[in-house]
Amino acid sequence: MSHPLLDPRGTPRVMGVLNVTPDSFSDGGRWADVDAALAHGRRLAAEGADLVDVGGESTRPGARRPDVAEELDRVLPVVTGLVADGVAVSVDTMRAEVAAAAVAAGAQVVNDVSGGLADPAVLDVVADAHRASSDLVYVAMHWRAHSHEMTGFASYDGPGGVVAGVVAELGDRLAAAVAAGVGEDRVVLDPGLGFAKTGDHNWSLLAALPALEALGRPLLVGASRKSFLGSLLADTTTEPPTPRDVGEREAANVAVSTLAACAGVWGLRVHDVRASLDAVAVVRRWRAAGGDRA
Repeated sequence: MSHPLLDPRGTPRVMGVLNVTPDSFSDGGRWADVDAALAHGRRLAAEGADLVDVGGESTRPGARRPDVAEELDRVLPVVTGLVADGVAVSVDTMRAEVAAAAVAAGAQVVNDVSGGLADPAVLDVVADAHRASSDLVYVAMHWRAHSHEMTGFASYDGPGGVVAGVVAELGDRLAAAVAAGVGEDRVVLDPGLGFAKTGDHNWSLLAALPALEALGRPLLVGASRKSFLGSLLADTTTEPPTPRDVGEREAANVAVSTLAACAGVWGLRVHDVRASLDAVAVVRRWRAAGGDRA
């Protein structure tokens, strides 16, 4: 039986970002208070988000990791409150303890940016849920190292460069998840834009989404507000060029959302839900008019 979140429908799901952190690159501190976070999560859902992705650890370059108790204190009240409101929730975590607590509270997705590398026990949490006939979805992202050191791992010198490297390493993470008992039909893969990757690497991956789809699993793309968009839109009248401010990158992200939707990805992880839903609506109507057969 197909999963309602994974059932193909022609256009992507939209996952709204809810960072309950003091130091995320885009909106750190804005939703750190539980009441503010709940209000924003409800707003994302009301705007049409298919999922609200609650994360308590910043993964911006150089970010300090919270300890487990701190991450749980940030995440769990928000997951619990949103689930009680009927919101479909994803938990963005690399830790088994946080994943287990969020799943027990009703989270429908575990979004693990490390793909099980940071804490292999996350795979056991998901596998246990699947053995209990849970419909839990597991997102495994391409990842090489924690934030404070990941820029030193942005090297893809093998044949096929970054695309071949990411395909091979994501394939390894998929195999590890399945070996741990995770249901392969409940896995989504994410190329990890910006994680141990340069701007050129990100663009190469976006241009090669069909190669990633060859792994046979749905894809999640998260480009929203990331630095490679800021570099693309930089003010070249300064020396060095000044990257476009984080809050002024949304039009570029909508363009990425449109391209990714045309490429057939399963999901888009975004800060501005309404803007990306507009992009999805355009692609849906374009396809209805035969645009993908032109």
